[in-house]
Amino acid sequence: MIIAIPAEAQSLDSAICQSFGRSPYYCIYDTTNESSRFIDNSAKASASGAGIEAAQLLVDQEIDALITFRLGENAAKVLKAADTVLLKALNLCVADNIAQYIDGKLTQLDEIHPGHHHG
Repeated sequence: MIIAIPAEAQSLDSAICQSFGRSPYYCIYDTTNESSRFIDNSAKASASGAGIEAAQLLVDQEIDALITFRLGENAAKVLKAADTVLLKALNLCVADNIAQYIDGKLTQLDEIHPGHHHG
């Protein structure tokens, strides 16, 4: 499984970013070979639609699951259309959320909101 997590910094010890679409980075973690990498969020500075652009960026990374605190409804639609599992992040660092995922302790994300419109 390939999972994505919005991260404040390029480190497994990083806090999870509270804003999915405006996250500076995403950790991409592959449970098969226990490897991680970080990608820049090219959508973070978008005037509007950052969540949708970020969701497409992650779909292009062929992720299977996303761990986040909350998600806008349009970003959720993009991810769900790609059969991405949406999971609720815990208030822990990236590495600890990965461990919780592997142990099956994360729950389905229910915090889908109308989205934030900037501009």
